[in-house]
Amino acid sequence: MDKTAHFPLNQIPAQSLSLRLARSSIPMNHRPEWRIDKLNPVHDLVIPLTGHGFYRIGEEEFTLEPGEAMLIRAYERFHGWHGGAPGLYTGVAQHFTLDLFGRGDVIAQMRLRRKVRLSRWDTLRPLAQLYRETTPRGGTSLPQHHQFMVILLSFLEDAFIDWNNGDAEPESQDQLSLHIMFVASRLSTDPLGAGVEEALASVPYNEVYFRRAFRERIGMTPQKFRELKRMEFAISRLDMGLSVKEVAAELGYSDPYFFSRMFKRHIGEPPSRYRAKGTARMTHEEMG
Repeated sequence: MDKTAHFPLNQIPAQSLSLRLARSSIPMNHRPEWRIDKLNPVHDLVIPLTGHGFYRIGEEEFTLEPGEAMLIRAYERFHGWHGGAPGLYTGVAQHFTLDLFGRGDVIAQMRLRRKVRLSRWDTLRPLAQLYRETTPRGGTSLPQHHQFMVILLSFLEDAFIDWNNGDAEPESQDQLSLHIMFVASRLSTDPLGAGVEEALASVPYNEVYFRRAFRERIGMTPQKFRELKRMEFAISRLDMGLSVKEVAAELGYSDPYFFSRMFKRHIGEPPSRYRAKGTARMTHEEMG
């Protein structure tokens, strides 16, 4: 199973997540005498680049070194000190919040490993270095938001264990947002199966209320969202060389013309034209 394809946050619309950087990133340049004992009102992601540090959070004690990243949750007291090796302990730390649909702290809803070895470190290392070196003074910037979102999502994908949804009140906005994300994720990952009624069957809310809340947060009804995801799946199949008729049949459309109308409604052009453009592009690349 492809971990990236099935990580829940990868299956929801980009506008569903709202990242706020509480301050500019903190370039770490810690000498051997460095010590810290602190509590932050927001989450803190720590990414070392050289050297290593020791940390204690509650009863946990561990080291942190390049290639790893650590999350310190909001209002967690932590202690940190230099790892003892010659030279500086460097890296970058960022204070942040991440909201789901602007209404709930998504980090608080997750069970996460405290620290992880980043599986994409070869790609992330130069990004983390750039992020550290281009920290703006006195504020945050749009490039900084984009860069940190890439780093944060990579960490969350490696650290994610499960959702903390067992003890919360069903009517809380955090829980409602979480269930909307569950449904959106299921409709995204199973375009050939899970119909809307099936996806909504286990939702602990009045159906009319939930459908309205889904539309408010996602921007379309569950049915329209499912149709869009099915047409995006159709694009991937057309790109693999299947005919329009074959893709229509795979999606369960007995009438290819009806499938073509649905495809055009969501994608903006008929599948035959989309496929022809793809074929022409591939031919041009092969000739070039």
